[in-house]
Amino acid sequence: MKVFIMAAGLGTRLRPLTYSIPKPLVPIVNTPVIGHLMNNLKKYNMRDVVVNLHYQPELIKEYLDNNNKKWRMNIIYSFEKKLYGTAGGVKLKEDLFDETFVVTSGDGLSNINFEKLVEYHKKKKAIATIVLKPVDLKLEYGVVCVDNRNRITDFLEKPSLNKIFSNLVNTGIYVFEPVIFKYIPKNRFYDFGSQLLPKLVKLSLPVYGYIMDEYWCDVGNLSEYKKAHYDCLDGKIKVEIQARQIKKGIWVGKNTIIHNQIKCEPPCIIGDNVKIGKNCIIGKYSVIGNNCIIGNNVKIYDSIIWENVVVKSNVKLNSCIIGNNAVVTENITMFEGTILNIE
Repeated sequence: MKVFIMAAGLGTRLRPLTYSIPKPLVPIVNTPVIGHLMNNLKKYNMRDVVVNLHYQPELIKEYLDNNNKKWRMNIIYSFEKKLYGTAGGVKLKEDLFDETFVVTSGDGLSNINFEKLVEYHKKKKAIATIVLKPVDLKLEYGVVCVDNRNRITDFLEKPSLNKIFSNLVNTGIYVFEPVIFKYIPKNRFYDFGSQLLPKLVKLSLPVYGYIMDEYWCDVGNLSEYKKAHYDCLDGKIKVEIQARQIKKGIWVGKNTIIHNQIKCEPPCIIGDNVKIGKNCIIGKYSVIGNNCIIGNNVKIYDSIIWENVVVKSNVKLNSCIIGNNAVVTENITMFEGTILNIE
């Protein structure tokens, strides 16, 4: 079973975080979101992967190549000088997909059971299966209507409020048969949600919805990005945390030096090679990335700190996101919504 990972997007809704790194590399509990996806694919022995790239492609390729020893995937890269859209990007590699295949977003966090998904697709004898998730907020997603057999009857990409007719949204995870390629034009921008899928439904072709009960988060904006961290730390999704749990809900990485006069409130994560001074508080729902230096008398609450960050003494951070290589000067307080990303 081959998998196409869509990793070419610009990540505009997650700016300014995505000015410095592409969205698939945005860390969730100190592992890039695409890393969590690769862990899940490995779990279901899905090892033949095609990844399309466009925005800062070398960073994604470097990360995947450097970590492929643990996944042992066969990775093929598709570099798009210009964006071809979700469907158009897959069309460029049509020759690689001669059997049932999976397409998935490279920037969503999920523990979906790919084995059950593919079995469902084949049982329905579908040419396309869309993974759906019931959600409360629907404006940012494609919404879908299904009949009593879960066959898709209507589809609308990111509708306005007065046009919402369903609480089932398109997660950006699909199973396709190769026959779909004849409905995708060559060498032009073409989208699954707004073009291909509505076309297939209009032609009365067998397109089905798979309503997942596993975890899924789009990680598409700053609030969803923080929610993904809360859910990981609360155990709503089981992910691989690259640190040792020294007490319940407190993870500490390798070669990290923590002064004995500090307080850690679970759940929280401290990465590898971190140095934390005295009289500090690492509050609950805080994540500190690798190679960070935290000064004395620092209080960190409900904040996400990326890698190689220096937080000088007498600083208070409350509900902040601090980007790679940032320096937080001493004697300041930063409150909710503050983002510092000066890589």
